[in-house]
Amino acid sequence: MREVLRAGADKVSLNTAAVADPALVTACARRFGSQAVVVAIDARRRPAGAPGGGSAGDDGDGTGDGAGWEVLVRGGRETTGLDALTWARRVAALGAGELLVTSIDRDGTQSGFDTALLRAISSTVEVPVIASGGAAGPADFVAAVVEGGADAVLAASIFHRAIHSIGSVKAAMAAAGLPVRLQEVPA
Repeated sequence: MREVLRAGADKVSLNTAAVADPALVTACARRFGSQAVVVAIDARRRPAGAPGGGSAGDDGDGTGDGAGWEVLVRGGRETTGLDALTWARRVAALGAGELLVTSIDRDGTQSGFDTALLRAISSTVEVPVIASGGAAGPADFVAAVVEGGADAVLAASIFHRAIHSIGSVKAAMAAAGLPVRLQEVPA
């Protein structure tokens, strides 16, 4: 982490390494400050009735099915058995300054952010939550913040494929009354 920060990064994101060694989150936060430690949580919805799915009505997604979400590692390819909400609370307590929450179910689908997942996590931690996975258009970014409680949003494919511009997303967020830095138009 020291080398990455010395190279100019402001923050470092941990996922698989944090799950393998949760004490790493605390060690990094103590050494470099919580503001530099982002824990990425890749989460996939558990089917209702799945083992470890939590108690009915207590999964925070408003469905009352008790299914919840499981943390995945290694780029979303390996399950951990960890409940995403429990893990979010734990890493925040260990010193993570932000959480990057990716819905593995939605990632790359352009079906919108998983606002239920975002709301469940953002309402259970006091650190900023960054939404990731599933953005299709400007309205999805607004929904992630307004409905999901996210503090920031992230997307890739819709920008890389020029489906939408960053400017159009920022304009939609501004129109919804959300604070954004609008792009200046050259004179």
